[in-house]
Amino acid sequence: MKEKKIGLRYKGKKITIEVRDCSLLEMARGLIFRRKEGAPSLLFDFKNKKRENIHSFFVFFPFVALWLDDQNNVIEIKIVKPFNFYIRVKKNYSKILEIPINKKNNKIIGLLVGDKKDL
Repeated sequence: MKEKKIGLRYKGKKITIEVRDCSLLEMARGLIFRRKEGAPSLLFDFKNKKRENIHSFFVFFPFVALWLDDQNNVIEIKIVKPFNFYIRVKKNYSKILEIPINKKNNKIIGLLVGDKKDL
């Protein structure tokens, strides 16, 4: 995995976030079996547009999932709770960004979905 910063466009704002760019094998693991506070934000960058669902089985903490187009515009955003078998997306996307809801990401989570201390 390589670390990099990407810029997102969401509700007229540009947000910069540090992510780990995942290989195909790393995409299969995602946030599964990671610890909440040490979990990185993961970027899944696909060669072709997709419209596949994701799951959070064996992910023990909530995270924010962002589906992005090839220009990093946010297409859809959802708060994903642990052990959800089926998270559906309505539109085609080029990338998925998974951001753990933890202390490290508090500011970014606040910009994207508001205060989520109850999670």
